[in-house]
Amino acid sequence: MSGAILEIDGVTVAHGARAVLQIDRLAVRRGEILAIIGPNGSGKSTLLRIMGLLQRPARGEVRLDGRPVDWGRGLLSSRRRFASVFQEPLLADTTVERNVTLGLSLRGVPAGEAHRRARHWIARFGIEPLTGRQARTLSGGEAQRTSLARAFAIEPDVLLLDEPFSALDPATREDLLRDLQRALRETTLTTVFVTHDRNEALRLGDRVGVMLDGRLVQLDQPEVVFGHPAGPDVARFVGVENLVPGRVASADGGLLTVDTGALRVLVPGELPVGRSVMLCLRPEDVVIRPASAGVTRDSALNHFHGEIAELISIGAQVRVLAECGQPLVALITRHSVVELALKVGSPVTLSFKASAVHVIDRGITG
Repeated sequence: MSGAILEIDGVTVAHGARAVLQIDRLAVRRGEILAIIGPNGSGKSTLLRIMGLLQRPARGEVRLDGRPVDWGRGLLSSRRRFASVFQEPLLADTTVERNVTLGLSLRGVPAGEAHRRARHWIARFGIEPLTGRQARTLSGGEAQRTSLARAFAIEPDVLLLDEPFSALDPATREDLLRDLQRALRETTLTTVFVTHDRNEALRLGDRVGVMLDGRLVQLDQPEVVFGHPAGPDVARFVGVENLVPGRVASADGGLLTVDTGALRVLVPGELPVGRSVMLCLRPEDVVIRPASAGVTRDSALNHFHGEIAELISIGAQVRVLAECGQPLVALITRHSVVELALKVGSPVTLSFKASAVHVIDRGITG
């Protein structure tokens, strides 16, 4: 991976007086998979249209290979360096094979080479039996596989994916996500992948950017974004359910004691006493046991007694809300709920490691 193939500087898009996109700087590295996540209406799709040169920003600059994009005569040749796949497959009313060769024909690729490439990607995405089928007869998953085969066949410099799995059922989405993941790793194709699904971003992204209210508020390695969110809003979006405000009560050798008003939590850090902080703790990092089991000797420095207030099933897992002076959420398996005989009102002990807590410095000492 070397350098930036696509750069955005000072880009603004406005609808009337309201700015819907404000990107100070974003550079897409050659050969990387950049996942952009954010809630609906955060500006993700607008950003992708700017990147694909389908929309000109009100202000700012887009660069390809370090050169500003020519929005005049040179625009078509620049656009042909991109391939886009959208949430709703955009297929011509013809066969699967002709759809896959369509982009190649528009680019003047000789018929023999176009046929070879199309056949390769049709096979790669598992739609060989559908080659002669009319596009209008395809299921959602089959149509999206056709769209992906067409995009890969033109061998673009940059692939843009706009929530390509959001309309698919879970089983179809999982199969297609796995095949796309393999294809991307094999080709090292520079890709920008927009999604509101955190798990898709984690699986595919070499880097993850979080968009909120039209701004790119954090961009980093997936483990940093999900484990060390830049602020409370990012933390909430990436699944950090336990956001607890507090103040540093003491500091000793890189270990802070944070007073939340109800709990005293041990966390790693170097901050002055009295500093206002926000503690971020993912629910999967909270261990829950029946109070009758006593305090288990383990590496966790934080142990609190409480009572289960709520149990909510989420597929194979259960979201456990416990009240221990401060509400805390844990995520455990259904099997554990049965094995531990947990129910609403059960007295429990909650524990978590100091290193599991991400501390956001709120910058106020008092």
